[in-house]
Amino acid sequence: MFPTTIDHRKGGLGSLAACLLLATACMPPVAAHAAPAAQAASRQSYDIPAGPLAIALNRFSETSNIQLVYDASLTRNLPSPGLRGTMTPVDALSRLLAGSGLSYKFTDGRTVVLARASAAITLGPVRVGGTTRQSPTGPGVGYVAENTMAGTKTDTSIMEIPNSIYVITKQEMIDQQAQNVQEALRYSPGIYAEPNGTYGNNAPSTGNGSTSIEQRGFSSSQFVDGLLTNSGSAGETQFLERVEVVNGPTSVMYGQTTPGGMIAMSLKKPTDTPLHQVSLGFGNWGRYEATFDLSDKITKSGNVRYRIAAIGVTQGTQTHYIDYHRVGVLPSITWDIDRKTSLTVLGEYMYTPGDGANYSGQFPENGSLFPGPQGRIPRSTFYGARNYNETGATDAMFEYLFRHTFNKYIEFNQTFRWEKSDTIGNELSDSSVISSTQRELGEWGPGIDRNKTIALDSRLTGKIDTGPLSHTWVVGSDFREYSYDNIQTIDNTSDIVTDIYNPHTVYTPCLDIYSEKCMNSKSIFISDRFQEGVYFQDQMKWKGLSVLLGGREDWVNYDKSKSHTLSNQNATHTITDKPSTATPQPQHAFTWRAGLVYQFRFGLAPYFSYSTSFIPQSSTNFQGQPFAPLTGQQLEAGLKYKVPNKDILLTAAAFHIDENHYLITDPAHSGYSEDAGRVRSQGFEVAANANVTRDLRLVASYTYTDMRFAKTNKTAQRYDPYAQSYYGNALSQQGMSVPYVPRNMFSFFTNYRLPSQAMKGFEVNFGARYVGFTYSDSVESYKTRPYVLFDAGASYDFGQRFSLLKGLKAQLAMSNLANTYYVTSCSSDFGCYVGQGRRVYGNLTYNW
Repeated sequence: MFPTTIDHRKGGLGSLAACLLLATACMPPVAAHAAPAAQAASRQSYDIPAGPLAIALNRFSETSNIQLVYDASLTRNLPSPGLRGTMTPVDALSRLLAGSGLSYKFTDGRTVVLARASAAITLGPVRVGGTTRQSPTGPGVGYVAENTMAGTKTDTSIMEIPNSIYVITKQEMIDQQAQNVQEALRYSPGIYAEPNGTYGNNAPSTGNGSTSIEQRGFSSSQFVDGLLTNSGSAGETQFLERVEVVNGPTSVMYGQTTPGGMIAMSLKKPTDTPLHQVSLGFGNWGRYEATFDLSDKITKSGNVRYRIAAIGVTQGTQTHYIDYHRVGVLPSITWDIDRKTSLTVLGEYMYTPGDGANYSGQFPENGSLFPGPQGRIPRSTFYGARNYNETGATDAMFEYLFRHTFNKYIEFNQTFRWEKSDTIGNELSDSSVISSTQRELGEWGPGIDRNKTIALDSRLTGKIDTGPLSHTWVVGSDFREYSYDNIQTIDNTSDIVTDIYNPHTVYTPCLDIYSEKCMNSKSIFISDRFQEGVYFQDQMKWKGLSVLLGGREDWVNYDKSKSHTLSNQNATHTITDKPSTATPQPQHAFTWRAGLVYQFRFGLAPYFSYSTSFIPQSSTNFQGQPFAPLTGQQLEAGLKYKVPNKDILLTAAAFHIDENHYLITDPAHSGYSEDAGRVRSQGFEVAANANVTRDLRLVASYTYTDMRFAKTNKTAQRYDPYAQSYYGNALSQQGMSVPYVPRNMFSFFTNYRLPSQAMKGFEVNFGARYVGFTYSDSVESYKTRPYVLFDAGASYDFGQRFSLLKGLKAQLAMSNLANTYYVTSCSSDFGCYVGQGRRVYGNLTYNW
């Protein structure tokens, strides 16, 4: 059913309109009015478990096909005894409402209005068909979310936004048992979630702002509750309510993002209805996990509510000597100060003494992508030093979200976050392959990364009519102060050579910068950046036409950016001190977007949009020259179709993106980048998110991305991975494919609840993921092989069979079911990333 919201707080014309739409709803109810004879005589089978009354009424509406209209606050914190058996809708509804203090009446054969007994019905947020208007930051319903804040910073239907937005709902994450954001994004159109295989994918977090996730061929950025994050804890799915993919430039509302788009995540916050959940998990590689998620009211009225989620997990990984350990907690409180004002406060602490990342994880092409002299290199192979392999992080965060409604025209929203992330690591890094059976490793000593961010977004929003046009407007400003410190010691005292197939590396570091026995360097890098932006947006509607127009001005300043290096050259034992005082220049840019959507009454909505992007650059080339900012433009056209009266959303989009000053790795100067000129990404996406029936859920997508160097003066030689050398004359990169970007991707995932009485409580799911080839470098030297992976799982709700076990559910999920050995991407300089093998995860969850 289409959800509808009518808010009694607006009074006046709003209440009058509600009475006109639901004429009899404004009349005092009686305990129950008889339904029309045909409806009353219609007997159906009901199977509604005990639990929150709101959920029970939703199940009743789905089964009986009767619309329920009521104030959302009426069912808050009310339980339901559940229902099982064959009966008329009248009998079923009477039993569900028994003892609730609520009355009902039929306004026609398919509509029922609820109210408190002996009280007039005053319409607040209204539920139609048993569901409220979905929260734009909530978990969604099944595999479908209808509203979002991510695209416009206003509560807007996805059908009214003229660009591609896809929501990974909480139910989808649960069914797939995604352990990190990369895994949650596996079935999203336009996203290549795991281009680096298990290099960093063992760890559940992919946070740190700019990640290895590719979006329409460009690196992606992660936002939490609307603010860019640099915390390594951003990817902890235990703390997330939903994940959203916004494809295409989003700089107008969010500032510094690539033209590929952004990943928007919403943290768990206090719920209106009580929530009590604990779980115990287990899996291969010695995984053991415990979580809990609790939410309830603090005050009797429920205007103050709390929620606390926590996780503790330990496990090995598919790679020897790489482990993952984490404990974390996310407490939050919501205070509805009055009917116009609310405040939500969140805190987070995460301790990850082993982050599960394999920083020496690239395999030689011969032995992974191609057969080697001794066959395939096992996925469990570890090239680092087992006695020198410690990486971990500590993350802390404080956040608040404030809202105040001045009147029906103006509302104020503000989000603030302070976050700090410290990462320490002792490990050996990737280096060169020196023969078909040997490789040399880079010697990295202790390293410390410190990230600290203070961010604030403040905005005024409102609605106003100008003649036949209705406007939803936003005016806002945000700022972000980001500090990054890095201290790193590099030990070059002796070469470390290991066997490719049977590495047994033991490393004795030589780190004393003043010792004659050591040859090393110690670098200190400090960078402070301040970004501020002001933005506006107007969403205009006239009948079925929606027009969106927005613009933004960004300023970026660097308070200080400097590096300091101490080097000890063993040959002469001289200590050189090289401070660098070069600070990037201030940068600014104006970005804008415009788009239109037309919604036909039968559910189809074609759209077209143009948008731009901006990212400042703080790095320099090997000569110390700063890079120009990255600027992008996109044209997008598409279709969205919402099947009437069904939770089925179908989308299709075609896009054309240009980005100027695209950066690639400098092949001649290690650790530096170079400006590759302009790149072009064009293609199309089709997707389906559907709750097909009450028992069947489905997501599916296909993505075609053709990304090439459109204009460049760069040249390079081709690389022969068999001979491990470059050959031939240098070729122009213009017209060549950008490396590491798959041209074709296809996926689907479905979950089915078995309807037979004998299998009651069982659900099964299955998914498939196809990823096409990617090129290894900027002159198409060679490419990876396409691969197909299968995922499967099952769950059993014990309460469906045994009343004493009500609330207990078991689940098992397997990814890469066939244990396929596959390579996600290769680099001519370093080798190949190998993907994750079969992962098995199961858990027992109890809700009460």
